[in-house]
Amino acid sequence: MRIIECVPNFSEGRDMSVIKQITDQMQTVDGVKLLDVDPGAATNRTVVTIAGEPEAIVEAAFRGIKKAMEVIDMSKHKGEHPRFGATDVCPLVPVSNISMEETVVFAKQLAERVGNELGIPVYCYENAAFHDKRRNLANCRAGEYEGLPNKLQDPEWKPDFGQATFLPRTGAIAIGARDFLVAYNINLNTTSTRRANAVAFDIREKGRPMREGDPVVGKVVKDENGNQVNIPGSLKACKAIGWFIEEYGIAQVSINLTNINITPVHVAFEEAVKKAQERGMRVTGSELVGLAPLKVFTDAGKFFLRKQNRSVGVSESELIKIAVKSLGLDDLKPFNPSEKIIEYVLNKDNRNNKLMDMSCSAFADETASESPAPGGGSISAYMGALGVSLATMVANLSSHKPGWDGRWEEFSNWAEKGQLLKDELIRLVDEDTNAFNKIMDAFGMPKGTDQEKANRTLAIQEATKYAIEIPFKVMEKSFAAFEIIKAMAETGNPNSVSDAGVGALAARSAVMGAFLNVKINASGLKDKAFVDNVMKRGNEIQNNAIKLENEILAIVNSKII
Repeated sequence: MRIIECVPNFSEGRDMSVIKQITDQMQTVDGVKLLDVDPGAATNRTVVTIAGEPEAIVEAAFRGIKKAMEVIDMSKHKGEHPRFGATDVCPLVPVSNISMEETVVFAKQLAERVGNELGIPVYCYENAAFHDKRRNLANCRAGEYEGLPNKLQDPEWKPDFGQATFLPRTGAIAIGARDFLVAYNINLNTTSTRRANAVAFDIREKGRPMREGDPVVGKVVKDENGNQVNIPGSLKACKAIGWFIEEYGIAQVSINLTNINITPVHVAFEEAVKKAQERGMRVTGSELVGLAPLKVFTDAGKFFLRKQNRSVGVSESELIKIAVKSLGLDDLKPFNPSEKIIEYVLNKDNRNNKLMDMSCSAFADETASESPAPGGGSISAYMGALGVSLATMVANLSSHKPGWDGRWEEFSNWAEKGQLLKDELIRLVDEDTNAFNKIMDAFGMPKGTDQEKANRTLAIQEATKYAIEIPFKVMEKSFAAFEIIKAMAETGNPNSVSDAGVGALAARSAVMGAFLNVKINASGLKDKAFVDNVMKRGNEIQNNAIKLENEILAIVNSKII
């Protein structure tokens, strides 16, 4: 699932009935989740956060912008925050399984549609900017709403989309693509804002002012242009300040990480720990403000496991647990991953419908019921997942076997590969059932008119092709497991060699079982070239799987007999 976040800022922060009309429109799009609504009375501005798949987000953002155009009158707007439009800014942010380059494409699609269909002057900023000068939002918004009539007449500031015409009620809009921003606070065992600020200045990119003589009270150094000279801090893409939180009775270093690919959360935490210790303080934990992508937690979990010379090839839930404990995210209050991780919030409504969220006995009962799904395809995927899980278990056991301390990273790498394959095969358990349902839906389409018959036939063929592709992926992923299984049979903990053997049996069964599903579905497909190619490749995979199974079993038996 590709996920992007969208954070439109609307120029209304006092009348929440107006904002509700806007967010209600955004929520009419399937697949979009409203994550947060943050109004500000003084700024007269509301920041809304939604997330979902790219196409759905673009549609939801457009509907929100359109509604804001109808219900917000900029000619009457007053507030402390810079602004130049009813929807002032609308950034798209890549969260998971999508690149910044791909996100930029969607941002420009949204910008073009807003300009063409709504007539609003649109400036593309940050990564979506067409001109370097427009990358900076402050440049795009310079002069604000009051300066728009003159700005729109300046050829240098012709909008990227829409007409160069002043709309008194609506103003203009900046649409862009930017990196994910994480708001993150570090807890200190002090009540001193000054000392928290010292740590903040140590780590933030901007650093602290350079002073003559005394570094605290000395005269601030300025360059030949009269600008303040700073001593840079230790972290890039990091903004920070110290403050005292009366609610908790402690001082914190309040951090905004503007690009977690440059400075991840765990790096900021470790640097704050180091700088606090140098100043005689101790970090007691940290606090995540709002939500963050899953990657933040899995990367942190792996980082702290590696520090312990432990295998990182553990489950996602275990990585999250390690991250939460290592970062002290539960220091001030309980930390619930289902409420703080974006992907989990988005999938919350679907989790109870997944086969792989059932207990083992419930899954077996569902398979044994009168329902045709889950069937052999899902079972094959599950066998593949179990096969690679056994190999991953051997790798993890081997990584901390007494006397093998120097080999932990070798086995950690194998375990990490195994976890990736396991996760993909688990996903395919449910996806095989989804593929079956697509075929049933296609057969249920109306077939009265010639056009309906043609549409139904096309839908059946497309669904059938998908129902071939899914078990074929099961074959590929299960076959990929043999590399890990064989390595564990040859070099892993000898006490677990029989587990590697069972893994080989399960992986071979997964390959052969999935191929049966490929073949039965291929019999109904008219695209013979596609079928011939799949059958050729499928036979190759099956034959190689049987060969590798025999090789692995020979290794296993040589060690246990």
